[in-house]
Amino acid sequence: MATTYRRLVVASTATIICGALFFAGSAHAGIAQPGVAMGPAGAAFYTPPKSLLKGTPGSVIWMRAIKYSAAGRVALRSASKTALVLYRSRDLNGDPVAVSGTVDIPKGKAPAGGWPIISWYHGTVGVADVCAPSRTVSGGPADGYINYATATYDAWLKKGYAVLRSDFIGLGTPGPHRYLIGHSAARGGLDIIPAARRLFPTLGKKVVFGGHSQGGQAALFAAADAKKLAPGLKLKGVFVYAPANHILEQRLLIANLGDPFKALSGLVVMILNSAAREAGVDPKTLVQPEIAAQLGELEKVCAAELGSADLFGKYAPNQILKAGIETPTIDAVIKKMNPNLKIAVPILILQGMDDATVYEFYTKALKDELAALGDRLTYSTFEGLGHTTVTTDVLPRAAVLAFLKARFGS
Repeated sequence: MATTYRRLVVASTATIICGALFFAGSAHAGIAQPGVAMGPAGAAFYTPPKSLLKGTPGSVIWMRAIKYSAAGRVALRSASKTALVLYRSRDLNGDPVAVSGTVDIPKGKAPAGGWPIISWYHGTVGVADVCAPSRTVSGGPADGYINYATATYDAWLKKGYAVLRSDFIGLGTPGPHRYLIGHSAARGGLDIIPAARRLFPTLGKKVVFGGHSQGGQAALFAAADAKKLAPGLKLKGVFVYAPANHILEQRLLIANLGDPFKALSGLVVMILNSAAREAGVDPKTLVQPEIAAQLGELEKVCAAELGSADLFGKYAPNQILKAGIETPTIDAVIKKMNPNLKIAVPILILQGMDDATVYEFYTKALKDELAALGDRLTYSTFEGLGHTTVTTDVLPRAAVLAFLKARFGS
């Protein structure tokens, strides 16, 4: 296995250096471009040699074509072609990193100007590499956290919009996934756009960002950061379902959350762990010893397992932090997770009134903050819908399609 992987790396490196390799055959027809290498199969796809990391953000390291199958979980039914792509980005220190994601192209002939693009930011799946959406398999550890919205993505493809789905920096690929650090997550969905255009010349220049929950927060950060990080991008708007917001206010409620809220403990630990690392604090110094002993599980299992009674779900949120612990530097990081940002393009926020994960009154407060900044936004609420169903129900789906038609002009 090791010998095979070394041969693949050598072949991929040679391809990039000479820039002259074409891939033939139906599996790659219409995808491979001169100088784009085919990456290795399996988990090796996500870990390129360091020699291939340097390069322009948004440039392609390698790719693989994915065929749709009824049992598959990555390629979308309504796509004419799907590519798994590993591309270059940069972390918040400016260091080069590899990011993975998928690109789905609509069926039919591209319109004049090319296919409009939706760059999608997914919701919380966990922080372990195995949780990355492009790695998911039927019955896998993050399957239910990823594929609930597949029919929604298919609806976009049927309307003629290409769908780009970044896994986010550090999710699936080497390095930490900086959970809810919005400026980090934003970059994955920005840099997949030029990578996708490298693979598919039929992609157009018009882009709309979309996201759900963690991804809704990330999409708002991306819309705010786009002018600086992608100045040539023709961003037309951003739509978000139940974006993560006002996390500090919720963090301060931990001391009041007892046994009925045990299902939230995995999420609480992920947030505290991420914020502590960002603040330069060892997260083990903050939490009870029994919690500290299990922090390594964050890099092994996905969100559903983290909240189970076998892991952090055996503790109530008010049992996580050490008694009397002070967390001012960590709370400062958590406060900056709130996406109350100046955004130049129109915003659509969709919120279920029965959401028990991102509460409507917090999202309404975010709406008011964005309006106070002068952002142009529409705030749509839906009775009877929760955190997941707001992304799948016919009414919010129609509202998004109307927003996309208005923003793309078609």
